[in-house]
Amino acid sequence: MKRYNPTEIEKKWQDKWEADGTYVTDLGDTTRPKYYSLSMLPGITGAGIHIGHGRTFQFADIKARLKRQQGYNVYHPIGWDSFGLPVENYAIKVGKTPRVAHDEAKAHFIAQLKRLGFSYDWSKEISTADPEYYKWTQWIFTQLYKHDLAYQKEQPQWWCDTDNTVLANEQVEGGKCWRCGNPVTKRNLKQWFFRITAYADEILEATDDLDWTDMVKTMQKNWIGRSVGAEVEFAVEGRDDVITVFTTRPDTLFGATYVALAPEHPLVSQLVNADTRQAVEAYVMAAQQKSDVERQENKDKTGVFTGSYAINPVNGQKVPIWVADYILGGYGTGAIMAVPAHDERDLEFAEKFDLPVVQVIEKPENSADAGCYTGEGELINSGDFDGLRSEEAREQVVAWLEQQGLGRSKTTYKMRDWLISRQRYWGAPIPMVHVDGYEPIAVADECLPVILPEVENFKPTGGNTSVLAQVDDWVRVWVDVETGKTVPITEPKPAGDNWYEGRRETDTLDGYACSSWYFLRYLDPHNDAEAWDPMRINHWMPVDYYNGADHAVAHLLYSRFWMRFFYKLGLVPTPEPFKRMMYNAYIMAPDGQKMSKSKGNVIDPMEIMDSGYGADALRVYEMFIAPYDMDAPWDPRGVPGTYRFLNRVWNLVQEFVVADTSPSTNPSLSDPSSSTDSSELLRLTHLTIKKVTRDIEDEKFNTAVAAMMEMVNGLYKIKEKHGVQASEIWRFTLESLLQILAPFAPHITEELWQELGHSDTIHVNHWPKWDEKYLVSDVMTIIVQVNGKLRSRLELPADADKETIEQRALDDEKVRAYLDARTPKKVIYVPGKLVNIVV
Repeated sequence: MKRYNPTEIEKKWQDKWEADGTYVTDLGDTTRPKYYSLSMLPGITGAGIHIGHGRTFQFADIKARLKRQQGYNVYHPIGWDSFGLPVENYAIKVGKTPRVAHDEAKAHFIAQLKRLGFSYDWSKEISTADPEYYKWTQWIFTQLYKHDLAYQKEQPQWWCDTDNTVLANEQVEGGKCWRCGNPVTKRNLKQWFFRITAYADEILEATDDLDWTDMVKTMQKNWIGRSVGAEVEFAVEGRDDVITVFTTRPDTLFGATYVALAPEHPLVSQLVNADTRQAVEAYVMAAQQKSDVERQENKDKTGVFTGSYAINPVNGQKVPIWVADYILGGYGTGAIMAVPAHDERDLEFAEKFDLPVVQVIEKPENSADAGCYTGEGELINSGDFDGLRSEEAREQVVAWLEQQGLGRSKTTYKMRDWLISRQRYWGAPIPMVHVDGYEPIAVADECLPVILPEVENFKPTGGNTSVLAQVDDWVRVWVDVETGKTVPITEPKPAGDNWYEGRRETDTLDGYACSSWYFLRYLDPHNDAEAWDPMRINHWMPVDYYNGADHAVAHLLYSRFWMRFFYKLGLVPTPEPFKRMMYNAYIMAPDGQKMSKSKGNVIDPMEIMDSGYGADALRVYEMFIAPYDMDAPWDPRGVPGTYRFLNRVWNLVQEFVVADTSPSTNPSLSDPSSSTDSSELLRLTHLTIKKVTRDIEDEKFNTAVAAMMEMVNGLYKIKEKHGVQASEIWRFTLESLLQILAPFAPHITEELWQELGHSDTIHVNHWPKWDEKYLVSDVMTIIVQVNGKLRSRLELPADADKETIEQRALDDEKVRAYLDARTPKKVIYVPGKLVNIVV
């Protein structure tokens, strides 16, 4: 018999699939049901992919392969997230330009992915750093600007000194840069933003109905962070100033015993006096060194008294004004009314600084709250509102405030507008031109793309602009202030009164901009006339299956924002981009740590494949290692185990080929043999077909592999008793096994499919169907309990009646031993499952 040689057959079939265009999709074919499956756009770095990346990409590949075998018109594209900090920093590290470093790294990525046998349509490959792509990213920017969804303003921004650029809120994790892990600070800069908050409500309200991993939906909702409440105005004693606070509990206003301002609140410096100025300034400076997360999570509350007082609007009482870093300047108004009796953080602060605690909601007798009470109840110590339920009082208090001109209902959001500017070279230029005396001017469509110029020194300067600001011939342009048309400054000034010298925007777009719409460009990657053909998008969108292991907040929020914008323009058929989104967990290093090149614990899939085990064994183990949503440490013994499993499949087929002397025909199962092995084969085969089909559809990839392993074990047991027969039943069984294994191990199954006499590919239009009639068991297992405890098991005919089953249970020797001649009080039968004898 032939021996299994992965190295030989995998290269052979990869070349064959590419030559035949096996995975090339006709996007214009609307005669078959469509299935659009992809993983998050892979980012280019010098290290290439490790086994964790490979696993992430394989989930979408298996989904695509299943549907392709089921007869769907499947599109499984590939492209590259090529702009941004990772590529530029890698280029600096290796001493090459970003373009050269990127292209060299991409070649390694492609080699890895092709070796792993992914069913990508390589003919439609895209890269976000190609002008043909980012031309349309720039076009989208100008459309957002024209619809007042892109704007420029100056305000404090997170700044990473390591990467020399600003960061969006979503890119600051635990007070550190999401990419390099170093602490960040604040810097006052004029930046470009996308007005994502304009879509906050509709994005939030659509989230619960999404067929997405629940954790991801929760993260989306938490980041948007909608709070419904009221703005309340506290006059400052002895001054004309007013402090506006936001609260979700206006019903507790009578319990407010101090006001707290964020350190960055503009009134802080004005409320101090000679005695408090030095302490307040020192406190504010210290707070600037902390991240928002640190300030929120710090258990030890800190603060400083300003020396000023505010007036509680509902009772006229003076309350001290403090500065406290647990208040964030970017949330609400940057000021709170503190109600220590009904807020845990306020109580901790009040107890530390000996401030009053006034209860204004009666705590129910059955309340489990040991300290402050944060629930609902009847108001007390609240003047004319005493006795009202807190839910009702909220509306009445707000109505009173509005009548008095002291407040109003208000909805706030934790989410801020999307900061899109970056002071780095390697990114899509922002297509705007500045002319003194004019608002920023969007570059005309016919003048796009604004090409990123080549520069000798692309390293960031650490200043407030990117190195593009130094490319004078690129920055200075002639611009028509009415149309946005531009002409290089090196050419003569065009005739006309509307032409002026302008300056290009020198910030570049954050990489998230280019990766927020690539799933649309995938569907029309070679279109030079428009970003995509709406007719094609109408057929293929939304994406049917999408998965990834990162970017559950930022990328998904941004994609949903842009998709909604396109939907309102009539350019896409749905407001949501992804029908099903699966967030998968990580493969950890063998020691349980996250894989990282800096830790030296990254495992290269090429090393495993080159060791002789091949891609299929690696692919099978990566699906078998754990459920998709569970982190799992890499086990070096795993791939050898799945390699042995594939060898067993290989040997079964080889034995059949040797035994089979008749030409290949389609199996006729309408009148199967009544022999024991045929019945066993048919039942085992149909059970496994059903199990694997359902498991892939339900994303239970690990149990699908386990089911196929159990099937192979069962086939070997039948083989030991009867041998591998040259029968149509055995042919059907082995062909079905190869078909359901094909999405996991595409190379070996294609090779064995040909060994069985087929000339077409197993990967198109070949998925087996199960027949329920073969799943009916001739026997059933009945559990027998005595007083609820398991005492025996019975194997009985599947059609046995209740009386027969109960009598067999009573007659069982093990059961009689526990009955000890006692007469049962009751016999309870649960059909098809158990008998419980009560004595």
